[in-house]
Amino acid sequence: MATSSDTSDHNVKSKRPADSAFKQQRLPAWQPILTAGTVLPTFFVIGIAFIPVGVGLLYFSDEVKEHVIDYTYCLKDDENITCAEYIKQNFMEPCTCSIPFNLTEDFKGDVYFYYGLSNYYQNHRRYVKSRDDNQLLGRLSLNPSSDCEPFAYDNKKRPIAPCGAIANSLFNDTLTVHSQEPTTKVVPVLRTGIAWDSDKRIKFQNPPGDLKSEFANFSKPVNWRLNIWELDLADPNNNGFQNEDLIVWMRTAALPTFRKLYRRVDHSKVGFSDGLMHGAYVLEVAYNYSVIDFDGRKSFIISTTSLLGGKNPFLGVAYVVVGTLCLLLGIVLLVIHVRCSKSTTEMINVNPRTPYS
Repeated sequence: MATSSDTSDHNVKSKRPADSAFKQQRLPAWQPILTAGTVLPTFFVIGIAFIPVGVGLLYFSDEVKEHVIDYTYCLKDDENITCAEYIKQNFMEPCTCSIPFNLTEDFKGDVYFYYGLSNYYQNHRRYVKSRDDNQLLGRLSLNPSSDCEPFAYDNKKRPIAPCGAIANSLFNDTLTVHSQEPTTKVVPVLRTGIAWDSDKRIKFQNPPGDLKSEFANFSKPVNWRLNIWELDLADPNNNGFQNEDLIVWMRTAALPTFRKLYRRVDHSKVGFSDGLMHGAYVLEVAYNYSVIDFDGRKSFIISTTSLLGGKNPFLGVAYVVVGTLCLLLGIVLLVIHVRCSKSTTEMINVNPRTPYS
């Protein structure tokens, strides 16, 4: 007769895995054997494939023309003080500086203007999180996301739109290029077509109705000079949360030295249909954005593009280096294999009495 203890022992569920090929690790497996016949061709194939690809990438990168102007410490017009020092001493006061430069060759095709920043860590975790995505979708709330703190409310406890550290630090220098030849005229630019189309369609939407009325109960970010509805009064489709300068800035950079697309040259205008011709130009800067407090630098970049985008020799160099290393390793291993390997007959005849050589 079974006792109660025997019954309880019988009801205890076993922790042993089921007796299946998968759970008992009896599935058939394939373990490659690395021999000279498989390893050497792999090295040579990678080397032969990577080097031409790298050379091609370097060729397309070299086809891109660039002109970089560092204007961090440009002098205020008609005064012997840098704009960086001037706006530090006179917060929110305008400062204008002009920098003449020459293009020594024609920039043919589509020409783009970029601004570049260095020593600027947009990838800081708290900085990246400091935004309210629901607000940027046009769903305005008097209680912004806590991620925006301490840039969620102004001194009067009014909610800020757009809130957060990213929006508060929006790049707001105004960069204008004047052509000096044959006569002085402003290089025409387009303020749209600089942001990702998916960002503008999906991530950033304006609230319905009149923007000024919709944002009446909200304050602008502390460091902004303009309200959100004043970013582009000439184009309603490029105003508010759908302003492309804002959208470009809100896509944070991964590295501390980066550049962002600022403007596209309007090639439909007379004199600029073929691009920017060589000659004398002047960069006029409305200097508002301070970077010297964190030892940063600012630059203005004029650039063309190639089939593969902007100038970036790193990828081409990486392909060439990896391909060259693989070829060298392949050659070294081939020499070792030829000089030191055993013949097939010797390998077959190996037995416990075979002496070491």
